[in-house]
Amino acid sequence: MSKKTLGRVDCIDFPELNLHDIECKIDTGAYTSSIHCSQVTPEDGKLKCVFYSKGHPNFSDKEVVFDSYALTDVKSSNGHVENRYKIKTQVIFFGKTYTINLTLSTRDDMKFPVLIGRQFLRKKFLVDVDLENESFNLKNKP
Repeated sequence: MSKKTLGRVDCIDFPELNLHDIECKIDTGAYTSSIHCSQVTPEDGKLKCVFYSKGHPNFSDKEVVFDSYALTDVKSSNGHVENRYKIKTQVIFFGKTYTINLTLSTRDDMKFPVLIGRQFLRKKFLVDVDLENESFNLKNKP
């Protein structure tokens, strides 16, 4: 199986989160993938999440409830360790649906609400930093 090539940024879909054409940064320097989550509430063994961002219009303010989630430590590029919630959901690249682990963080001040890291990219994709929106462009071809 040959690997598809991604560029440094893309627009992707998270069907289970009802998020479509979401800008993401393909970040080979990051191990984990993360998504902006404006509100996280653990309640009765479930995790209630709201994916809303005024700076990213394709983010809705609809609540999504996860029956299964975990906590994990994430180390930032400056060495700071943060304990974050981690969820598993579906993501679509090049018309194919994959399962992805995402940590939840506040990324309102970031240009990209989603980071796709090495853990997800391994054995699936190559990254060419000279390219952009390879999956999105394929999706929108007539």
